[in-house]
Amino acid sequence: MRLNGDVAGTRKAVIDILKLCFEARAWKTLNDQIVLLSKRRGQLKQAVTAMVQQAMQYIDETPDIETKIELIKTLNSVSAGKIYVEIERARLIKKLARIKEEQGQIAEAADLMQEIAVETFGAMAKTEKIAFILDQVRLCLDRQDYVRAQILSRKISPRVFDADTSKEKKKPKEGESIVEEAPADIPSLLELKRIYYELMIRYYSHNNDYLEICRCYKSIYEIPSVKENPALWIPVLRKICWYLVLSPHDPMQSSLLNSTLEDKNLSEIRHFWQLLKQLITMEVIQWTALWSTFKDEFENEKNMLGGSLGDKAAEDLRQRVIEHNILVVSKYYARITLARLAELLCLTFQEAEKHLSDMVVSKALVAKIDRPMGVVCFQTAKDSNDILNSWAMNLEKLLDLVEKSCHQIHKETMVHKAALKV
Repeated sequence: MRLNGDVAGTRKAVIDILKLCFEARAWKTLNDQIVLLSKRRGQLKQAVTAMVQQAMQYIDETPDIETKIELIKTLNSVSAGKIYVEIERARLIKKLARIKEEQGQIAEAADLMQEIAVETFGAMAKTEKIAFILDQVRLCLDRQDYVRAQILSRKISPRVFDADTSKEKKKPKEGESIVEEAPADIPSLLELKRIYYELMIRYYSHNNDYLEICRCYKSIYEIPSVKENPALWIPVLRKICWYLVLSPHDPMQSSLLNSTLEDKNLSEIRHFWQLLKQLITMEVIQWTALWSTFKDEFENEKNMLGGSLGDKAAEDLRQRVIEHNILVVSKYYARITLARLAELLCLTFQEAEKHLSDMVVSKALVAKIDRPMGVVCFQTAKDSNDILNSWAMNLEKLLDLVEKSCHQIHKETMVHKAALKV
């Protein structure tokens, strides 16, 4: 049958052989037969595919873990290098990695998963691909391999989660590969979106990238199932507010801050609305008053979704308040003594100078310190061309005003002359 190209007959014969071995509970014979059948000369691809798919159904029926691992390894060796059973091999590797993970062998499980590049599998369902890559990222994070976790996470574009799943699937054209249905245990696209951003929060928490963590929580907040349930969105919105406050001042942070303040749901947690409002108001914030007001809320985050805000969060919060205050002072003062600046910031002379210097180095602020005089100048030095241009502009404005005044005087004179004639 095999040499005559009888696909249906060969497939049936292969499946029957496996069934007989399974019914007899002869697991070693089953493994031997799988290897033997796959190595037959001129063995049909369809027969190998059917054999692997049939044998995969027996994995959960094995009597012990050693037999299960042996069967998975046998099927893995048979499917290695065969493109027509690449999806089955990926699923086998995933099963084996899960077993290794349950045994506490995280590094081995991560290495196994990284062997498979599912993004190149045309016939695999999109949700299954994403779930597989997310498992790869999770295992890398578990073994604290943050560089590889970032590389793997870039294989998933965040735009893929915004695809409209309600649209009917198009029938494949002639010559195109048929995409298989995802297994029943694969989560939905929106659930995968939540898992993806939770993993990215773990990654960004490693190097305290507060703004990216905030953006991840913002994406979770936008998921319809989260936004419809107050028990889910309130903890997420609290996290968004805290991480916005902890983020360094830049255009992206400012944009997110304003969009969050416009959210109607923020009125449900009034404390946080007041916290964000203080940040956009150009007034000096007293650190002691702020900390006494929000200390309990800050400590309470440990018991909320996502856990604590990080080991350095309290220190970074004070740093952000100081930076905000320095920016406020720079708006109102062109020149100020360092002693007065330290007094406004409730800091020592050395601390005020250090924080100001750090902001200048990071280009968050333009300032010059005259240390012998103890004066800070927030104005940027203008070159001669800028000064001449500003003078020319001022003269132009002055001449416009003179011309308008002359016109108004002339108009009033004409009106009065006309009134006298009457």
